[in-house]
Amino acid sequence: MDEREKPDSRSEAEWAADRERLRTRLDRFKAGQSAMEDAPGPGGSMKGMAQGFKIASEFIAGIAVGGAIGWGVDSLFGTLPFGLVIFLLLGFAAGVLNVVRSTRPKADEPPPSP
Repeated sequence: MDEREKPDSRSEAEWAADRERLRTRLDRFKAGQSAMEDAPGPGGSMKGMAQGFKIASEFIAGIAVGGAIGWGVDSLFGTLPFGLVIFLLLGFAAGVLNVVRSTRPKADEPPPSP
């Protein structure tokens, strides 16, 4: 007879005790997993990374739009560096304002816990 074909000599009570131990270990593991998902950091969700990309793209878009408007004004009126410089600065200010607005806590959200 092969080792796989030998009948198991364990009683039903031993099997029940093993099942209960495994169920307890599995419940503890699941509780730890759910705590890790809720915790911020590298093991958490990707919400922080998504918000960072959103803020960065809003900042860059403000500068790019300001530069494009400045270039358009310069080419239209022939004032080559002045419109570009002024509207780049305005685009930078708009980008910073967008970042500040995005990172400000909302009025209906509770403050984050430390």
